[in-house]
Amino acid sequence: MALSSEDALRLNVLLANKPKAIRIDESSMTLYGLSEKGEAKVSLNPNCRDEQYLRQVRETLSGHVLGSPGGYPIYLQRWTRMGQTRDDNLEQLLLLGEPEAVVAVSCARGLTDELARLAWWAGQQPDNARRMLSNPAVVAGSMGPELANFLIEFLPFENEPEVMVEDLRLALQPGLVSDEMRAKLWKRAEKKPVYYLGFLASTPDDLPEKLPARADYAACQSELEPLAEAGNCTAQQLLRLLDAPGQGFLMGVARVLKKPSNQEVISLLLDVVRNYLSALRAAGDPDLTLEELQREVETLNEEERACLAVLPEMANELRAMRLLSGLGYGVLRPVFSRSDAIGSLMRRKLEPILTPLGDYLSCLRSDR
Repeated sequence: MALSSEDALRLNVLLANKPKAIRIDESSMTLYGLSEKGEAKVSLNPNCRDEQYLRQVRETLSGHVLGSPGGYPIYLQRWTRMGQTRDDNLEQLLLLGEPEAVVAVSCARGLTDELARLAWWAGQQPDNARRMLSNPAVVAGSMGPELANFLIEFLPFENEPEVMVEDLRLALQPGLVSDEMRAKLWKRAEKKPVYYLGFLASTPDDLPEKLPARADYAACQSELEPLAEAGNCTAQQLLRLLDAPGQGFLMGVARVLKKPSNQEVISLLLDVVRNYLSALRAAGDPDLTLEELQREVETLNEEERACLAVLPEMANELRAMRLLSGLGYGVLRPVFSRSDAIGSLMRRKLEPILTPLGDYLSCLRSDR
């Protein structure tokens, strides 16, 4: 069955005006087109079931834009969401009125700031914002702040800790939100500690709340700086932790560790800490239990021995730092493999792990 004559005429007129993007509001059966002249609207008049009619509309658009009436091949969903869409037809995909085609554009490696603007007009969904903010070209363009502020406004409606942390990690990339907004979000973290994780994952060395360097930082710097300049990663990371930004990072970690709400939060926290100290473990997550990590750090490696030779009083700090660099799900597995508890019950079960971790953090902080 063909489109109604009225809709066919209006669609032809709209396409003749060379729109930049098209979207369809299925709930109101309205098609919108965005061109240099502004936004145009076509109220659809189905002559069959809405679902069938929308398929015909999209086939008409595909026939005009791609020369193929088959529409966008949504069976390629996984492929396009991995950013494998060809960059030479991204403009065309935005004219199909197909949400999955907009997803393909938002994932594309060749996405530009202008294409991001059009894609956002065509599909204002949180997932699309996240995908586009993962693209450096979008972050550096005019769309970066708009998408970041959208994710922040949408944040209260998110329930999954992993999603909240990812939204904050993306939105808090340098230059996207104002200092005032960063301060507000940091304040909100007092009641919602998972927000701290977003800051720790995005700007770990530039947190809104500033702390001074540890009292012995200057003395340690004079001894460790020659090693750090020679490429000793252990010296570099120890100085990073003892300096003001590192002390701020450790403070944020301690606040989340104090009262994690569920298993996802504590698991994310350990990943953030490991990533912060990733230079100490080129092989990545060692997937060890806490006891195994404690045994491992008793034997100092070559870089640690070089640091200890100039600062023998730093033995505990060196062990604490390397242990923290090995955190991951392996530390939690002995408990989480036997329990799905959350809240206070989870924290009681994790006490044999959380208490030592708190001690290792304190060893590196000014309040040790």
